[in-house]
Amino acid sequence: MARFIPIKATSTLDQLARLYVDKIVSQYGVQVSIVSNRDPRFTSKFWPSLQKAMGTRLKFSTSFHPQTDGQYERTIQTLEDMLRACVFQLKGSWDTHLPLMEFAYNNNYQSSISMTPYEVLYERPCRTPVCWSEVGERKLVGHELVQITTNNIKLIRENLRIAQDRQKSYADKRRRNLEFQAGDQVFLKLSPWRGVIRFGRKGKLSPRYIV
Repeated sequence: MARFIPIKATSTLDQLARLYVDKIVSQYGVQVSIVSNRDPRFTSKFWPSLQKAMGTRLKFSTSFHPQTDGQYERTIQTLEDMLRACVFQLKGSWDTHLPLMEFAYNNNYQSSISMTPYEVLYERPCRTPVCWSEVGERKLVGHELVQITTNNIKLIRENLRIAQDRQKSYADKRRRNLEFQAGDQVFLKLSPWRGVIRFGRKGKLSPRYIV
């Protein structure tokens, strides 16, 4: 499940902690572990001490190793594509549409898990406003509200599908099937660790690849 919660760049750690408790802990319980980037707000003493008190293990992504939080990066990219595609078609400020985008994303089929994120968490399909008219619930909340919500969700889902197809197409173009024979020479990428001297050079000036 993905949660899209709007915050400000100036949000303090105390505000983030309150959001975490209100939006995550209250709905999903205390997490076993959290992987986050090395933002100073997450590496300060307060955040680790709070998670330690809750019994949550903190894990931080490592520089030059994006695979540690690759799923998070892909989700952010998808959200950016959705916002870019919908912001001019939906009225109002972009942050007012985050709940609908979160809803559409979590109820969108994902081939990697062969179901929607909602089904993984709750073990059942989600009833969406798109289906309300079939069971006669439209009168309960008003025709206009349901119609607007239904149209917006359809629009977001379509843009989400287009964004995913675009990302897949881009990845497929860059993907090449490599075949190697015994004795072939290949380049081996070296991670530029700080303070490590390789081949007489230190840090970023050291060779990135060796044969």
